[in-house]
Amino acid sequence: MRTLIAALLLALPGAALERPGVEFKVFQFPAGQIPRIDGDIADWAMVPASYSIGTDQLKETQKGLGFQYDKKDLDVKVKVGWVKGLNRLYFLYEAYDNYWDFERADRHNDIFELVVDGDLSGGPLIGALHPHAALPKGDAFFTFHGVHAQNYHIFTPAPDRDWAMVWGCQPWIKELPYANAAYNYSFKHGESGKLILEFYITPFDYAPYEGPVRAVESKLWENKMIGMSWSVLDYDDVKNPELRGFWNLSHKTTMYGNASDLVAFRLMPLEPALRRAIDAKWSFQVLDLERRLVAFQDRSSGQVRSWRWDFGDGTGSADQHPLHTYKAAGKYVVTLYVEGPAGKAKWTKVRDVVVP
Repeated sequence: MRTLIAALLLALPGAALERPGVEFKVFQFPAGQIPRIDGDIADWAMVPASYSIGTDQLKETQKGLGFQYDKKDLDVKVKVGWVKGLNRLYFLYEAYDNYWDFERADRHNDIFELVVDGDLSGGPLIGALHPHAALPKGDAFFTFHGVHAQNYHIFTPAPDRDWAMVWGCQPWIKELPYANAAYNYSFKHGESGKLILEFYITPFDYAPYEGPVRAVESKLWENKMIGMSWSVLDYDDVKNPELRGFWNLSHKTTMYGNASDLVAFRLMPLEPALRRAIDAKWSFQVLDLERRLVAFQDRSSGQVRSWRWDFGDGTGSADQHPLHTYKAAGKYVVTLYVEGPAGKAKWTKVRDVVVP
C-alpha cells in the first residue's frame, strides 16, 4: 500500500501545490546522528548547502514589497531534516534582524510561521475558511482548525513564554514528545543580532482537540512529498503595531490557512557520502500464525545482484522477497546475505521471528 501511495504522489504534477515545478529537499539524517535540540548548529554541519532555503526564496505578499529585501535589515536561512523511522521534521532557523521585537506578550512579536500538511490532503485548515460557511465558529474551531494540517506561530525569540502558539484546536502538539525547541542568541529587545532556533515537530494527518489518543501521525518515508511553507513576520517598533512585512515561501499570503497553497518538499534518501555502498536490511510480517507463514521483505540499499536468506530452521531462499512456512514453532534467528558490485553485506534479527 505504501508503495502505491508513494507512486501516486510521485505522479502528481507538483502535487497541486503552489510554485509549480519548484520542489525543496528535506535532508535525511543518519539514525546515529539525529540532531540534538540544544541550539548548537554543529549537528547540522553535515547538511549540504543545497538544502539551505534563504531569504531570496521568500516573497513579501501583504505590503506589496515582492522580492524587494535588504539583508542588512532581515536575512534568514532554513534547513529541514528528517530521520528514517521517525515521524518528525527537524528545523534549523538562522536569522539576522536589525531590530528584534519581542517585548510584548501577545502575538505582536517577530514570528517564524510554519504550516505543514504531511499527507497532502490540501484545502482550508482554519475555522474561518471552513467549506461549510454556516457552521458555528466554535464547531469549526474545535472540529476542524488545524486537524488535518498544522500551523505553528513560533516566537523569535521567546523569553519567559511558550516557544510557539499553535494556531489550531490542539496545543498539545507543541509539547514533548511531539515537539521541542531551543534558542541561541545574545541580543535584547530592540537590538540587532543573529538568532539560532532549532526545533522539531510531528506532522499529523489527524490531530483532534481532545488530545493524542485518537491522533494519527503523518507517516514519513523516503521520496515522499509533503506540503509545507513558512513565513517571517517582521516587526521593527513595539510602539507601532503595524507589521513590516509577511515574507513567505509560498508567495501566497493564504498559505497560513489553506494547505493547497503550500510548497512541495521531498523527503530525500541519505546522501551518498553518508551511506554504505551496499547495506543489507529486511523486514517481515507473519501472514498466518496457524500455518506459520511468514513474508520476508528485502529493504537493502545499494546495487544488489543476489540475495541469500537463512531462515534459522536449516532452510533458506535466493528470492528477494520470499515467503516461508516454518514446520515447527520457535523463535528464529534469521539472516539475509546480499552481494553486488560494491561488495557483500548481511543483516541478522535475533529471535524477532516467532511462530507458535
